[in-house]
Amino acid sequence: MSVENDSGQLQSLAAGSAYPTFPVAPGYRLNVRSGPGTNYSVIDVLPLGATVSIRCQCDGTTISGPYGTSDIWDCIGNGRFVSDAYVKTGSDGYVTNQCG
Repeated sequence: MSVENDSGQLQSLAAGSAYPTFPVAPGYRLNVRSGPGTNYSVIDVLPLGATVSIRCQCDGTTISGPYGTSDIWDCIGNGRFVSDAYVKTGSDGYVTNQCG
């Protein structure tokens, strides 16, 4: 299933999930951290071509990536965060609810 977000970009909804999914920037293996910032431990690395389901978003460390500079971090699971600067959401702002 796919839906269009406010900026007109198509996003998909994972089967059985209410969370929107977005692609990670091509050519990047993205670090997954235990919190919203580079001061948190790397707990996983996403493979090339990965997509992520964003449960919620929050402010954290400012990061520059292929999709600009952002302090938004995407929660992709319980205690699992990635920088929004590496996720193609089609927006410079929040695309889902804020965490907490």
